Amino acid sequence: MVDAGYSGTALIKKLGKPEMKILVMEAPANYFQLLIADIEKQYISKKGIPDLIHLFAKDNVVFKQEMKTVLNLCKKNSSLIVWVSWYKKSSGVYADLSEGMIREFALQHNLFDVKICTVSNKWSGLKLVVPLAKR
Repeated sequence: MVDAGYSGTALIKKLGKPEMKILVMEAPANYFQLLIADIEKQYISKKGIPDLIHLFAKDNVVFKQEMKTVLNLCKKNSSLIVWVSWYKKSSGVYADLSEGMIREFALQHNLFDVKICTVSNKWSGLKLVVPLAKR
């Protein structure tokens, strides 16, 4: 069985709704197995305007680089949902990125964190949105 997290809820249900257009950035090779769902019809490229972005940041450099694209897309869709995933400390993978660093960056760029979830046994996820007052 694929690791759906501690709650047993399928990852795709944690992330968003079936009709959302999804952009996945820097995903691990087993990402589509983690979802336990076919999102082929929802999946879009960086050229489109997504409803949801799932960014996997293996380190701080990748995070900051990819967030440039994310912030541009937030300007085009202020209702955009952004999930940022980073390696858990318990994953055994060294990473120079943490939940606190993601939150701090988000606040500096007018994003607000509203939810956290387990993505897999290696990844955690933090949901970021543009505050309602700024949409």
